[in-house]
Order: sequence, then structure tokens, then C-alpha cells
Amino acid sequence: MATFNIPKRKAPDKAENNQIALIASGDLRRSANEVCWEAQTQMETALIQAVGRCGFELRRAHQPRPGDKHGFIDSQKQGMEVFATIDPEVPLIVAEAVWQYSHHVLAGLITHRGPILTVANWSGQWPGLVGMLNLNGSLTKAGVNYSTLWAEDFKDPKFIAKLNKWLTTGKLRHATTHVHPIKKIKIPKKCRQLGDALAEELQTEKAIMGVFDEGCMGMFNAIIPDHLLNPTGVFKERLSQSALYYESTQVSELEARAVREWMEKQGLTFETGKQHAKHLTDKQILDQCRMYIAAVRIADDFGCDTIGIQYQQGLKDLMPASDLVEGTLNNQSRPPVTSRDGKRVLFRGQPLPHFNEVDECAGLDGLMTYRIHRAMGQPTENTLHDLRWGDWDETGSTDDYIWVFLISGSVPPEHLIGGWKGATSYRQPAMYFPNGGGTIQGTSKPGEIVWSRIFVADNKLNIDIGRAKVVKLPPQETQRRLNATTPQWPIMHAVTYGVSRDQMMARHKSNHIQVAYTKSSTDADEAALVKAAMAEKLGLVVNLCGTRADGKSWE
Repeated sequence: MATFNIPKRKAPDKAENNQIALIASGDLRRSANEVCWEAQTQMETALIQAVGRCGFELRRAHQPRPGDKHGFIDSQKQGMEVFATIDPEVPLIVAEAVWQYSHHVLAGLITHRGPILTVANWSGQWPGLVGMLNLNGSLTKAGVNYSTLWAEDFKDPKFIAKLNKWLTTGKLRHATTHVHPIKKIKIPKKCRQLGDALAEELQTEKAIMGVFDEGCMGMFNAIIPDHLLNPTGVFKERLSQSALYYESTQVSELEARAVREWMEKQGLTFETGKQHAKHLTDKQILDQCRMYIAAVRIADDFGCDTIGIQYQQGLKDLMPASDLVEGTLNNQSRPPVTSRDGKRVLFRGQPLPHFNEVDECAGLDGLMTYRIHRAMGQPTENTLHDLRWGDWDETGSTDDYIWVFLISGSVPPEHLIGGWKGATSYRQPAMYFPNGGGTIQGTSKPGEIVWSRIFVADNKLNIDIGRAKVVKLPPQETQRRLNATTPQWPIMHAVTYGVSRDQMMARHKSNHIQVAYTKSSTDADEAALVKAAMAEKLGLVVNLCGTRADGKSWE
């Protein structure tokens, strides 16, 4: 009779009753982890002290590996190895002061049985808030129960009280009274009719979402399963970034130079230098212009209505950043691109909606927004931003709480003060972008916007929709915020109507937020209601958040 080789492994040590495990997910890129490690250690020290004040002991579940200059979990494999050593019943805190790849720890968090708390420090320096929100969105999609906390000061009595509640009960909830289900809202007839008609058009004629490789930077929450996406009328064309790279190499220098010259004629300033590792070089710019032409041609080849380029990690070692490409694609006024034979101008007179970091939730949202605004005669340019940080205006020019919406890619120049003339292209930070490439940096113009976010929860597509205004701050305040975040990137100063800082953090299920301008406050309210009607008709779970601009409830 055959004998079986039954695997044996040592079970994790049982944690003491007052012990809490701590893990920290990081970037895949060693350079980013090493630069950001100091901020992470400062945060962890403060958090360990805060947990100690509540009578518990917070212990790191993993230590820096030999030769590493950081202590982050930096791969899915390492994450699995770490979780194999953690008591599956122990309360667990995921502490984030940096951008992190959720898939590094998702496998372990999905099977962990103890209470889970995600925590971020309220800082714009490294996008820890962004990383935590991505993890929250990923856990929500995966159906994992968790609690979440954030604070500027971990000694704050309010933070300590909430932390203590989670430590003693394993649960923590925040007020989300700003969220209004669509069933409680009476949508005006004209908004309902347009929303329904646009939904029926999309489901009947259907659209193609070009996806240049899924899963950018471990963003599990940014992938829409086909069985949820297809009923909306949108179907993925799965494309390869290797094809984008190859097509870029087929673009002539003459064509690439024509794109750059068009941009400069419109007023875009390129801040260039000679050193590849430090500066934005002429070669980097021309390679970005080649990628722009290649992306439009491939989109035309496959009949794409919207496209998303992953870039990281796939292209970072081959090409300069895709951000200049992405923002240009989202702009109605952009360099013309012809077919390979030169006989057709592709997507003439219109943007080609692009979703940064191949975030498919933003892709569906962006396509809906484009069609809604086109039908309403509103500006069609729209983009995602990171929900990066927020703060009060230190100059006192406004009493409103001002969010920093900030992203490296997809922002169209039309959103900026001065348009193309108000934009400057800077080299991307080397720790994230070894091959450089230019951004489209500028400050978003004042105006009324609709914000939204599609996300997956309970195996359904959901959408939150709200209203906000973009304000103009004094130059020194804008610069302070840029210096506190990433100064090479475009910035939006946003004031959300009827949604506080903590309400937004408690509810938002993504690192990204979609925004689009309208011509007036009334137009923005109507655009939000049309989007709600269209989304409901498409089968999404719809909520309107906060209030209208005048403070009146949606209900």
C-alpha cells in the first residue's frame, strides 16, 4: 500500500491576549521603498506608542531582510511568507505612510480571521493615505471585513478613543450620513430621460475598453470583473504594452517632432536638461510623442472608445512615463494623429478618453462622463486624480477645507488655468520613473465640478456621485501644497459640498476620484443627476453624496 508524504509545517506562535500584529506593505520598486522608509518608521513609532497608551502591545510581524534598507513587504511572495508566520486570529494593523501595492498583502488579509485595521498618517509627503484607500477599496471588493483610521497626530484624544474602541471590540464604524441612496432621490424627468437614453445606447451599440495590461501596481480594486462590466455594454479589448512599445518604435522622428512642436505652439513649456537620470531630455519627450501617436493608432485599430495604459511596471524600464500621453489624449484640443498611411485623422476633434494606471473603474466612469457631457453640451474633458491629502488654507483666503486632488497622468490641459499655456512639463521623479518623461503640471482652474467613483462591493458595481467646486488659492499656498506632495504633478484645489474630510475617508473605496467641469453650478447638479440615472439604468448601485452647491440635500 502506497504511503503519502503529508506536508508538515510549524504552526504560527499563538499571540498573547494583549498583542497586536503590525504589517507594512510597500512599493515593488526598491528605490521608492528606501526613500520612504524613514517616514514609515516615524509613523510606526508613533502608532506603537498610541497602542501602548491603550494597554496593548503592537509588534511588527516582519523585520527588514538582510541587505534591505527598508522593512516593507515588497512582493506578493514575501507577503504570503509573512502571513504564514502570523497567528490567524490575532488582531492586525496594516500601517501605511507610503504608496503600497495591495496585492502584496491581499492574499494574507483575505484568509486572516482576526480583526483588521488599516491606518494612515494624515500627510501629503508620501501618499500613505492614497495607499490606504487603495487597500480599503481592494478589501471591499474582496469582501473582507476591516476597520480604518487616520490622523495627523496619533496622540490626539479623538484618535486614541477610536483606536481603543477597535482594540477592545475589534470593530470601528464612522458616520456616513452624507450618503443618499438613489431610491430616496427624485430625479427630474429630463435628467432621467437623458440618463436612460444614454444607458440604452451604450448597452445596445456597445463600447470597447482598450486595456494595455491589467493590475497596475497591485490595484486589485481597479479591475472590473467581466461579468460585472459586460452588462453595462462595455467589453474589454485586452491589449499588450509590448504592442504599444513596438508600435512606438515604428513612429518616425518627424511625426514625433510634429507632436512636440504642436504642443509648444499651444504654449506648453518643457523644462529640459542633458542628464537622463536627473532631467527631462529631448529624447524622452520624443519617445513620449511616439507613444502618443502609437496609442491613438492602436485604439483606432481595435475600435476602442476608451483606453488605459498600465505603464508601471510594464513599460518603466523601456519607455519614459506615459503621463504626457494620457493628459493629451483626454484633451479635445490635441495634436492630430493620422493613420499609418496618412489618409485619415484619427478621432478628429475629440478626446480619446484615457484612464490612468489602467483603472477600469475610472475607465467606465470616464466613458460615461464623456458621453453625458457631450450630450449636455458641457466640457467633455475628464480625468481621475488621487485623493492625495487635504488641509486648511494657511493664508486664510478661504475658510473652506481644501482637498489636494493630484495625479501624474490623465489630467487634460483644458482643466488647468491657462490651458496649454498654463502647463509645464517636468521630469518625473526618478525613484518612480527611471526613464523619466514629462508631466503636464499646472493648477486646475476655478469652477464647478462633478466628482464620482465606481467601485466593486458585494459582487456588484457601485457608484458614488457628488458635487464640488475648484477654488483658486494664493500662489504661496499652492506652492506649499505642491511642496508637501509632488510638485511635478498637476494639482486641483477642491471643496466638496456637504462631505467632510472624515466622511470622505470613511466612505471612499479607492485611491482615485473622477472629476469633470461644467459651465455652471446648475449644470453640474444636472450632470450629477443624469449620471445617477444612467448608472442606475446600467444596473449599478447608486448613491449621491453630500449636497448640492447651495447646501440643499439631494433627497
